[in-house]
Amino acid sequence: MVPKIDAIIAGKSRARQEVQTWEDRRASAVMRKLSVDGSNMSRLERRCALLARKLALGHSGIRETLRRELSWSARIARLTATLSGGRRKLSACDLVVGRGSADAFCEWFRERTRQGDEPPMLDACPDHYIIATGSDGKQVVVETTGGAPFASEFVIDYSDSRGIQTALDPTCPFRIVGTARLKDGVSVGGVCHQFRQEGEGFRAKLSVEFPVMVLPYMIAEHRWHLAAEFSNWIETASAS
Repeated sequence: MVPKIDAIIAGKSRARQEVQTWEDRRASAVMRKLSVDGSNMSRLERRCALLARKLALGHSGIRETLRRELSWSARIARLTATLSGGRRKLSACDLVVGRGSADAFCEWFRERTRQGDEPPMLDACPDHYIIATGSDGKQVVVETTGGAPFASEFVIDYSDSRGIQTALDPTCPFRIVGTARLKDGVSVGGVCHQFRQEGEGFRAKLSVEFPVMVLPYMIAEHRWHLAAEFSNWIETASAS
């Protein structure tokens, strides 16, 4: 049985169904982009169809399909990072999980990353196109972040927390932290996800750092992206 998961977004508690409604809207957009017919499909069937399409395209096919988007997003990201001068904004939300272990979930996530186990990484959010671990141990990501108009490609180094500006919560002993850079090394932010046990379950304090010049709409939308992907990862981990 999957645990009950509530999201807290902008200080307001959101039920699992509300997060799934956001996910459904993004799934429809991505299915159109990848030429997948999702008519008359259930949510689970749509997720399966999207995952199958992404895996069938492979990394080269995904990059070719998104070639123009990735080119434009890289230019915009470099400019935004330069204009931001190292200053950042946070896109954050909390998840309250009714049952389970914070430590065990973090270890599940790290192990999936270490093994380069791409299917559960991709399946967590329609906007995930590539999430793969390179030979250097860094995570290569192609995704549409929040309300961005284009998909982007970047690399997360979970062994490097330099430059992370999110305040560390001393009550959260379990953390997933890393820097995010473009392929040419330009810093575009990072992640700082913090976890603690609460009763029979746990709380996930999720935070992504963006350059300060990123539009407020994108910051707000990425909260829903965080809620969707981590809720799905937590459900998958609990069933494994």
